[in-house]
Amino acid sequence: MKKILESLPFRLLAGVIIGILAGLAANETFMNIIVTVKQVLGQIITFCVPLIVIGFIAPSITRLGKNASRMLGVALLIAYVSSIGAAFFAMSAGYVLIPHLSIVTSAEGLKELPEVIFQLEIPQIMSVMSALVFSVLIGLGVTWTNSEKTAGILEEFQQIVLQIVTRIIIPALPVFIACTFCGLSYEGTITRQLPVFLKVIIIVMAGHYIWMALLYFLAGIYSGKNPVEVVRHYGPAYLTAVGTMSSAATLAVALRCAKKSSVLREDMVSFGIPLFANIHLCGSVLTEVFFVMTVSQILYGSIPSVGTMVLFCLLLGIFAIGAPGVPGGTVMASLGLITGILLFNDTGTALMLTIFALQDSFGTACNVTGDGALTLMLTGYAEKHGIHS
Repeated sequence: MKKILESLPFRLLAGVIIGILAGLAANETFMNIIVTVKQVLGQIITFCVPLIVIGFIAPSITRLGKNASRMLGVALLIAYVSSIGAAFFAMSAGYVLIPHLSIVTSAEGLKELPEVIFQLEIPQIMSVMSALVFSVLIGLGVTWTNSEKTAGILEEFQQIVLQIVTRIIIPALPVFIACTFCGLSYEGTITRQLPVFLKVIIIVMAGHYIWMALLYFLAGIYSGKNPVEVVRHYGPAYLTAVGTMSSAATLAVALRCAKKSSVLREDMVSFGIPLFANIHLCGSVLTEVFFVMTVSQILYGSIPSVGTMVLFCLLLGIFAIGAPGVPGGTVMASLGLITGILLFNDTGTALMLTIFALQDSFGTACNVTGDGALTLMLTGYAEKHGIHS
């Protein structure tokens, strides 16, 4: 019993429940404290994300040696294929289901969160995408020059980052999640706004599970390994993603979950999980495609043409690779596509941002969990082609 109470999944779930209950009973003074704690913890977690990316990706590339460029290309390819596959899956479902839905489009009476007591800004040493590019270039440079000293420094840096994750990030996450859900509960998002698009959200969540099942099924066939041995460890990462709504903020937990799997190679985990956290956003892409079709039907009376949607899906897959792994990162990165290709006006864009935010946590959870399947594919590719670290 003590082991269960001390486990990360239990603490994360407890954070969700406590946060919701506290938000229902909270007054403005209490919420001042909550939003301040959330802001501070969010800054600390966000600050650490580039360190995690550098600490895991760069050493992993150096261990791959001459095969590093090849593995990077494979990772980018499968991430893009997964994203556009999810987009076309959502597009097909949209044309079949949306015309038969009757959706209410307004939600009133939400409270506003109070201001933070004090604003603590902890700027990242660099953006997540800068850290990703830096890691790739440094890792490749070390392999090309055979620099043993730099490779050793990167290995030591990885151990330092591991300690930061273990001693700071993991203990802070349940509190951060509790504060997040407390805010949602206080605003009324959970009790009032969520039912507005409940039908659409349920459909999208079903799509998430179908797509994750397909990814793991294909990964299992390709690698010849049991995909259940990967996904069964992903509960804490899924819950963390639901609570943080950020692939980047979930990275530490996702690494811990993936390392528990007996069928994933450790070098592929250290290389793949941080990389996919920033370039593989299949759940967010699936969600956005279905939602833009829904919003178009609601506001403009029709779904965009097939040709328009195909172009949108293909470009969205590219934009998703460069989208930041933060709450709403995918839809924010693709606003140009929404207004330029789908021709949404300000009202359509605002409604799109609102409905996307309502389920962003579940799309993020799909992204994070799907990363395990893609890492299993990388493991299978490495073994089939005799690639060793």
